Amino acid sequence: AAGMAGGSDHAHEELIDPFGRVIEDLRISITDRCNFRCTYCMPEEGMQWLPRSEVMTFEEIERLARIFVQRYGVRGIRLTGGEPTVRAHLPVLVEKLAAIDGPSGPVDLAMTTNGATMRLVAQTLRDAGLRRVNISLDTLDRAKFHRMTRRDELVRVLDGIEAAKDAGFDPVKVNAVIERGVNDDEIVALADYGRRTGVEVRFIEFMPLDADGHWMNDKVVGQDEIVEAIHAVYPLEQLPARGAAPADRFRYLDGTGTIGVIPTVTKPFCGDCDRVRLTAEGQFRTCLFATKEFDLMSAMRAGESDDELAARIEAAVATKWAGHRINQVNFVRPGKSMSQIGG
Repeated sequence: AAGMAGGSDHAHEELIDPFGRVIEDLRISITDRCNFRCTYCMPEEGMQWLPRSEVMTFEEIERLARIFVQRYGVRGIRLTGGEPTVRAHLPVLVEKLAAIDGPSGPVDLAMTTNGATMRLVAQTLRDAGLRRVNISLDTLDRAKFHRMTRRDELVRVLDGIEAAKDAGFDPVKVNAVIERGVNDDEIVALADYGRRTGVEVRFIEFMPLDADGHWMNDKVVGQDEIVEAIHAVYPLEQLPARGAAPADRFRYLDGTGTIGVIPTVTKPFCGDCDRVRLTAEGQFRTCLFATKEFDLMSAMRAGESDDELAARIEAAVATKWAGHRINQVNFVRPGKSMSQIGG
C-alpha cells in the first residue's frame, strides 16, 4: 500500500488505502476519562475507566506519532479523549509531539476539548507548541447545557473559549452537535454567538455513537436544514471545498466570519477521508465507525521494532473501507461509544 513519494528534503513513504486516499491526518485519543457525561457520548452512570497501565504512555504515543509523521508524512495530529485536558502533565506530551518534524515541516498539532479547564491551561499548551483548538459547545442555555452534559459548566466553557483566544489560538473553532428536539432551536443563536465572538462555529450532524443507543435518523438535523436556518437571518455563500477536510464551510456575505458544517450522515465525506485514529489503549482504527481495531500497544510492549509496527500500520490501512454506510441497511454500529474511540 505504501509507494515512494518525494518529500521536501528526503523521500518518504505514503500511507495509501485501497481507494487511493493518502493518509495525512492522525487522531490520537490520550485518555478515555472525561469530566463531562454528554448524553450523545457516554451513558449516564459514566464509564468504567481503563486502568492507567492499559493507556498508552507519553513515550508510546510519541513513538507511534513519529512513525506516522516521519515515515509516512502525516501532516496533522489532533489530540482527543475522553477529555484530553484531564490527562496529567498534558503540556509535556504537547511539547514532545510539537517537536516532531515531518517531510513538509513541523506537524500541525491540534486538540479537541470541552473547554472547561481552558482558562487554567490554554497559555501553557500554547507555549508548549499546540497550534489549534476546537472547543465543544452544544447550547448557550445553562439549564440545557446541564441536561446535555450532566454538568453545570456553561459559564466555565464560555470563559474557556475566551481563554483560548487570549492565549493566541487562531482560529478558535467551536463544535456544536445538533440533535433534533434538543438544541435544533439554537442554530441561529449559536451562529450569532460565533459572529459576536469571532470564533468559527462548526455544526456537526448527530452520529450513531451515543452510548445509550438512542440514535435514530429522525434526530439528525441535516446540513441543508442548518444552513437554511442561518441563511434566512444571515445570508451565506459556500466556500470552495477544502479537499479532505470534513467541514463544508460557508462565509457570511456581510463579512463577519465563517461557519462550518460536518455532514457525516446526510453527505458523508468518506470519499476524501484522509484520517486514521489511535485509541487511548493503543488500538489503531481506520475509521470512526470501524468495527475492527489493530493492537499496536501490545506489539510495542512485546518489543517490536519500528519497522514491524509500520508493517502492522500498513496492513491496517490496507483494510480501510470506502465509507461508513450509516444510512445503509448493512450499517454495523461500532461496539464502542464516542468517548472510548476518541472524538
